[in-house]
Amino acid sequence: MKIIYDPDTDTIDLIFKDEPVAESDEIAPGIIVDYNQAGKIVSVEVLNASEHVDDPRSIAYELKKLQKVS
Repeated sequence: MKIIYDPDTDTIDLIFKDEPVAESDEIAPGIIVDYNQAGKIVSVEVLNASEHVDDPRSIAYELKKLQKVS
């Protein structure tokens, strides 16, 4: 997965798979989801990113702990 912030356009791209985009859909104002030929999500673009996140230039990555099943 890759996250790209472009300060010139104030957009954040969340790229899940490096695959060609076959279709795009704006699911909410400024939120665009890109799909591959099979209909799977390959990326999400957030327009006007600084309106949606506190600091689009920083990233906090966390790995959720697995819970043991008794």
